[in-house]
This record gives sequence, C-alpha cells and structure tokens, in this order.
Amino acid sequence: IAVAASKAEKLLKIIKNLNVPFDNNQAERDILNVKVKTKVSGCFRTDEGASWYLCIMSYVGTAVKQGRNPYTAILQALDGIPPYLQLQPTE
Repeated sequence: IAVAASKAEKLLKIIKNLNVPFDNNQAERDILNVKVKTKVSGCFRTDEGASWYLCIMSYVGTAVKQGRNPYTAILQALDGIPPYLQLQPTE
C-alpha cells in the first residue's frame, strides 16, 4: 500500500488523461486485433489469406502511427501514391 501511495500520481494518470494508454506495450496492442480475429473466426482459411491480412493490418497500423487516416492510406496505396510502403504478403 505504501508503494501505491507513493506512486499515486503515476497510477492515476490514466484516469485524469484518457489519451494515456492503459499499458506501455505497443507490441501487445499491435497483435491484439489479430488474436481477436483468430478467436472469432477460429483460423484463417489459407496461409496466403493470413499473410495478406497481416500485411494489410501492418499497413493500417503504420498509417495510424503516422497520424494518417487508414482508409485514405489504403486508397492511396491502391492508387500507387505512397511508394515507400509496399503492400506485399510475406512468404
């Protein structure tokens, strides 16, 4: 209890500022959607489909981290606008 009291400001920061993430593990947040998808659907039908899904979700995640609208980023990618991000599945 003494440790919690001494760190109350840090522990309660999430309540005061809703922009503060609940945890600090970006990697876990990045894979959460994939885990939820596999739990809901059970699995991917093909390895190629899983690869494409992961590629698209990675692209969307990168767009969000760059402050871009994911829908717009996908449309631009399909139009060939951002050459620095390639949409190709891994093998």
